[in-house]
Parts: sequence; structure tokens; C-alpha cells
Amino acid sequence: MALHFSKEELAARRRRACRAMAERGLDGLLIFRQESMYYLTGYDTSGYSMFQGMYLGADGRLALCTRSADLRQARITSVIRDIRIWRDRQGANPGEDLRDMLESYRCRGKRLGVEYHAYGLTAQRGQMVDGALQGFCRTEDASDLVRLLRLVKSPAELRYVREAGRLADEALATANRLTVPGQRVGRIYAEMMRGILAGDGDPSASRWPMGSGTEALLVRYHTGHGSVRPRDQVTFEFAASYRHYHAALMNVVVTGKVDRRHESMFKACRAALTECEALLRPGKTVGDVFDAHARALTRAGYKGHFLNACGYTMGATYPPTWMDEPMIYAGNPQVLAPGMVFFIHMILLNSRTGLSMCLGETSIVTARGASVVTHAPRGLVTS
Repeated sequence: MALHFSKEELAARRRRACRAMAERGLDGLLIFRQESMYYLTGYDTSGYSMFQGMYLGADGRLALCTRSADLRQARITSVIRDIRIWRDRQGANPGEDLRDMLESYRCRGKRLGVEYHAYGLTAQRGQMVDGALQGFCRTEDASDLVRLLRLVKSPAELRYVREAGRLADEALATANRLTVPGQRVGRIYAEMMRGILAGDGDPSASRWPMGSGTEALLVRYHTGHGSVRPRDQVTFEFAASYRHYHAALMNVVVTGKVDRRHESMFKACRAALTECEALLRPGKTVGDVFDAHARALTRAGYKGHFLNACGYTMGATYPPTWMDEPMIYAGNPQVLAPGMVFFIHMILLNSRTGLSMCLGETSIVTARGASVVTHAPRGLVTS
């Protein structure tokens, strides 16, 4: 079996999920997020692009309804033993196959939680599930049940996060070395990715936002990157992934004569990042971290040039995004605890001047504060 965690750790996670179900009065949980399936059973696939659903009973019983293409994937990568196959055919309604699986577990009339917030459970597929279960059982949204369990990482998970951090640091060194006038941004991207994969890492769950010139103000991936110019700004926001656990970095490289405004923006980002990381300690809230970010950048004169969120928790995620909840925004009440992992980014975007500056890194919350696992430069990178 290709398990990345011990069977004992996976079983302990499922027991915690069952206790959480009992606290909510649920008889079982229908799981559609691939992250949750991986966390609870080790099941590792990209097959969630098609319909699949997993059942975890409050009694610990486990079953998967998926396609034939994922039968062996589930057998080899997970501890799931009961694997049901819905057949590809014109007019197929796998929601009914899922219901039939639940019938065999005597779920008729029971109260089941549903992970509605899942990229694989499109609106159409969600309607299939709701339609098939109408009158069969009672359902309610339980999208956060496993997500909240995943927030605090185990020592084994944190080892993977740190390994991802090591790979990300190496990729940043590659980016800073190769970002020179005339270099194609796509080649920089390729060499960064090559190092991560050569280091036994995985492709990250998101495409990397990278851009030069005015495109350095974009914080989402776009196609057509062009080349670095003699006097330029190049934004890198990327993550390395190891066993699906992510660690992210963010940085801007400036080429040619340095604009003093770039220097000022960098100093503001550095100060804000330092203040935010000082609050990554148990008992503080996610909202406290955002407030520190907003105060620092406003104090430096950049009100109106920073975003409404300055990061998010990190962990094992699948495409289309490595971003996980909670997001770091104003008023978020989530209390920090040891074992949580956060990517904190300071982003300044000035559409009037066309200047961009960003700085971000990933940290683990410990009993004594933030333990940084990726290391953004503390001086403006120039070439």
C-alpha cells in the first residue's frame, strides 16, 4: 500500500471525526472533498474531477463510491476496503449509486452530514445527490467537520510541511539567481518546478502567479509571461508541495536602477510581515494577524494599496488551489493553536504608479510563537 501515514494515525483521525459527528448528532458523513478523503484514509487521486463520494459512519464504517478508473487507486493508496463502482453510461446518475451504497449501511431515515463545499461536487452533482437522498435520509451541511480537524497538524504532517518549505527555499534561490534582464519568465518557472520535482516534491495545487512589468500587479496566474526587461519588477508567488502538503513564498525581484519607491514599499512589507508573525501564537486570533498587517501598512502610508486578506492556512490540498480556510481577514474569530500552519503575505499594488511589492512566507504556530518554514528575503532582491 502506498500510504504516507501509518494506519494507526489514519484510524485516530477517523475516530476524531466520529466523535465530532456524535457531538453534532450525526449518524454519518458524506465526504466529497479529496483533502478529507486523503486525511482520513490516505486515498490519493485526481479522480475527484468526476463524481465520487465516501461514507464514514459514526460507528467508523467506511465505503467509497467511485468510477472504475479509481478502483485500483483506492485499493493501493488507501485503507478503504468497501469500494463500489458506478458505471459510466449515457444518462448515469451516480447519486443513485451512492444512495444504494448507503442503503446497504442501513442509512435510511438516518441523519447524515454532507460536505457540500467540495470542488468535485459541482452544483449539478450536488442536485443529483440531493435528489437521490430526498425522502431517504435527513441531510445537513457539514462541510467544516473534517476541515476543522485538519487545522492542527500532527508531527508527521509537520514533517511534510517542513520538507515542502525546504523545497520552496531552493526554488526561491533559483528564481532570484535566474531573474536577470533578457531571461524568459517561463524558463524561470520551469527551473523552479524542475528543482521541486527533482527533490521528490509534487506539482502544487495552484498555478503560480508570476509576472513582470505591469503584470507584476497580478496576483493570479495568467498565460503569456514574456521576458524580464532591463528595468523591471518581477513578482513570484509560489508553493512547493510534498505529499500534497504545501509551503508558500512570495517575493519581488527588481532589475536595473532601483526606484526609491520600491525600496520604501519593501521596507513596509518587511515590517508588516514581522509584526504579523509576532502574533502567530496560541490564544491570538486570525483576525488579530490581519489587523497587525493593516495597521503596519497604513502607518507606512499605503492605505488603499493592500488587499482585504493577507494569507490563509496551509496543509494538504488538491487542485485547483493550495489556499485553505481560515483566510486571514478582519474579524476572523478562529483562535490560533500549536500545529496550525499559515502563509502570511504582504501585498502592495499601486495601479497609479504601476509599482508592486510583495513579501510572504509560511510558518508553523508553536507554543512559543511562529516557526518559519519558508524564508522570504529580508533585503530587496535586485539584479
